Amino acid sequence: MGRSGADAASREGAGLPRPPEPFERVYSAPDPPSPSRRPGLLAVLAVAVVLGAAGGGVLLLRSGEEPAPRTAAPSPTGPASAAPSPAEPAPAEPIAALPEPCGMVTDETVRRTVPDARQRDSANSTLTTCTYSSTGSAFRWLRVEAHLYAPANTATPVEDARRSFDAQWRQAHEAPLVRTVTLERQPGLGDEAYRWFKSDEGQPTVVGQVTARTRNAVITVSYSERGESAAQERRCLDAAAAVAREVLTSLQF
Repeated sequence: MGRSGADAASREGAGLPRPPEPFERVYSAPDPPSPSRRPGLLAVLAVAVVLGAAGGGVLLLRSGEEPAPRTAAPSPTGPASAAPSPAEPAPAEPIAALPEPCGMVTDETVRRTVPDARQRDSANSTLTTCTYSSTGSAFRWLRVEAHLYAPANTATPVEDARRSFDAQWRQAHEAPLVRTVTLERQPGLGDEAYRWFKSDEGQPTVVGQVTARTRNAVITVSYSERGESAAQERRCLDAAAAVAREVLTSLQF
């Protein structure tokens, strides 16, 4: 080698090293797990433990399943626990027939109200009357009348009886030939009732009358005594009311 070539080599060896050539790295995705690793991974994800907020229960879910929506338990005071409303009572059956005309009042009641009485009666299928007259006084008597609005004769028996009762109540306010002392509603007797204390014009008698309706029957009880005293009002009305209660009881059968 000549001197010029050696000097050149010497200069090259004494200089800085050559920079490395650029290297481009190619990205490659990681390899999928081998089949031998899958069962272990699925076993880890197969069970999920969820503590229930209300009952502290444990819910096991398979991998990939979503938990079912939770439903709140019904409140003990909510509609689900409300007591059922009581059923309304069925309407009472209409009265089918009337008792015997003089069979609505007991013999004991008759003896107490009108001693030594003789009786007269009249009856058909819808209207019965029985009159008990004292043998010792023409002015002392007890009269019982019952009027039935039979289901066989009308489609509205109770309504017909109610209209009849209302008509009698109105007529009592305009009755001729009598002097009305008191006329008022009577509570606690049948479905509706009124009592009427009056005196006959031209006769020395006073009459206590009670009219009552129960279902499709209207009954009227009148009790008369000789006299014009206001003190007789309570006695006459009490006697008529007691007999009316007995008559209403007989209509229940």
